[in-house]
Amino acid sequence: MSFLFPSFLWALGLIAIPVIIHLFYFRRFRRVYFSNVRFLREVKEETSMRSRLRNLLVLLLRCLAVAALVVAFAQPFLPSTEGMLAGRKAVSVYVDNSFSMGAESDRAPLLQLARDHARDIIDAYGPEDRFQVLTNAFRGGSQRLVGQAEALQAVEEITVAPESRPLSQVLARQASALELENHPNRLAYLISDFQRNITDLADVDTAVSVNLVPLAAVQERNVAIDSVWFDAPVPQLNQNNLVLVRVRNYGTEDVDNVRLSQGFEGQSKPEGTLSVPAGAYVIDSVYLNITRPGSGNAELSITDFPVTFDDKYYVAFRTTGRVRVLHIDGDGVTDRNLAAALRLEVFEPTFVSDRNIDYGSIGTHQLVIVTDLAEIASGLGEQLRQYVRDGGNLLIFPPAAANLANYNSFLAAFPADELQPFQPQAREVSTLNEDDFVFEGVFENDRGAMDLPSSQGNFPLTRYGSRRQQALLSYRDGSTALAKYTSGDGNLYLAAFPLAPEVSDLAADAEVFIPMLYKMGISSGRRRPAAYTIGRDEVIETSRRQASAEIVYKLRGPGGEFIPEQRTIGNRVALGLGGQVPDAGIYELLIGEEVVETFAFNYDRTESDLRYTTPDELAAIPHTTIVNAENQATLAAAIRERSEGRPLWRYFIWATLLFLLAEALVLRFWKV
Repeated sequence: MSFLFPSFLWALGLIAIPVIIHLFYFRRFRRVYFSNVRFLREVKEETSMRSRLRNLLVLLLRCLAVAALVVAFAQPFLPSTEGMLAGRKAVSVYVDNSFSMGAESDRAPLLQLARDHARDIIDAYGPEDRFQVLTNAFRGGSQRLVGQAEALQAVEEITVAPESRPLSQVLARQASALELENHPNRLAYLISDFQRNITDLADVDTAVSVNLVPLAAVQERNVAIDSVWFDAPVPQLNQNNLVLVRVRNYGTEDVDNVRLSQGFEGQSKPEGTLSVPAGAYVIDSVYLNITRPGSGNAELSITDFPVTFDDKYYVAFRTTGRVRVLHIDGDGVTDRNLAAALRLEVFEPTFVSDRNIDYGSIGTHQLVIVTDLAEIASGLGEQLRQYVRDGGNLLIFPPAAANLANYNSFLAAFPADELQPFQPQAREVSTLNEDDFVFEGVFENDRGAMDLPSSQGNFPLTRYGSRRQQALLSYRDGSTALAKYTSGDGNLYLAAFPLAPEVSDLAADAEVFIPMLYKMGISSGRRRPAAYTIGRDEVIETSRRQASAEIVYKLRGPGGEFIPEQRTIGNRVALGLGGQVPDAGIYELLIGEEVVETFAFNYDRTESDLRYTTPDELAAIPHTTIVNAENQATLAAAIRERSEGRPLWRYFIWATLLFLLAEALVLRFWKV
């Protein structure tokens, strides 16, 4: 047994007080009058012996009471078998406030129990210790350690939030905060339901004492919309766009009659019912008939209880009404068929010569067409390569007199296959690649009677495997007439023949040429996400509207309005969210009051899986300690015992009271 305040044991000298009282009170003589003194000697001897015994017993009880009281004030304790934590302590308390903590236990919601346990942990330490209160928000202010009162206030402000973090990230953040304080004792507490999908504690920092406080929820079933995506790379205007919906059953029993609904353009309509096997998923499909160009959004929902945060899934998309096309021509004479095609309502063309190009405006176009350039200047070539890498679409028709060395040097930087010497030989296209987005869904009827383009000469293309060529048009002998290469976030389309009407009739074949140009313009190697995940996707991108650095973007949605951090990258703007999107829904990107684009944000589906780590699995995690949290008194006592040893002062207080009670009983009932 050890003492927290051993110097107080000097007070054991107070035992002299009852001894003095005994000597001066019980030894005092009293005069007693007797009418008959015949039996005086016999009575005196018997009474004296009984009185002496009672007085000694009272003296002993009083001395024991004083001694027990002094020892109690000296704070005796039994040292912990794990070692004492002497000195000031730095304590980090993580409270899991994800959606799963809104579930019910057998007593109360898990988050309420977590807050109670966090308060008990903080109260179990002294006012001289320092504390961190951490949640899934990972806010900058939580990385500093505060006093006990401020920590308790931070616990009171914790509410359920959409963020979900792997516990390895949480522990790393706790360790970095504890290192800031030069305290000899560093302790981390993790209060969570320890879902399987977040419990990834394997390599625990031994410099920090890690304590796990598990909370048990009542097992619930849950069916959720796992994800939603468009079947095509780009949604198209005035068409039924196929949207795929994945619905997952996280429970252990099959679920029937899950109703799926679609909300689009202010209307909600049912899409049928689903049966989802236990622990599996089904993929269903709906169609969106998009009739207005620009930004749009839709909502898919199911009906499921009691977990509802993952029953809705928002998607946002952008369709193009008019494709912005830049035509760069080498001889200054635009092919009349190409000019006629680009003047249709679906295009917004700009015609320039290679000597009159505004390099700064290239990135504002969705498709750049290059024709009749004998050579591609180095400056133009670099601009075009950067344009494609940033998500643009480039279509090249080399002239018959092209400088092959210049072209092949330009193509090698993508990389794309090389042009071989021009062969003046008549050839017919026999195959269209309808598996690629450019020609997918273009032809609804049988193509047996359709005239395909032909050429009177072409540049045979090499077929280097590393260049990853996709043939869109092929000649009868299997050689490539039109190739596609993905570079960065964009696409390069390389024709093996000139566009000149005396060499090729592709521009005159409106049935193939016009939809080909349109689909090339709306395609992109960068596939825009249909939705973002709150807490996981902290950077989103939008097309740059203007070159001015004074533009201020704003995001407005269910969670309010805020100004994101913005950074220009090429022809795009990266927007940093900084955790400012709290609620799922559709958010509008504004310049002033003009809506530039819309984005969909959904809650993280990590919390949908309600499977939990078992106590045995938690106990198997190395360098961690499981703290029993069955009730508040047990938790606080366990923490104090581990940090201060097992306190014994309560027992000595009870002993003091028992000794005083025994003294009173002796004086009351032991008659002399």
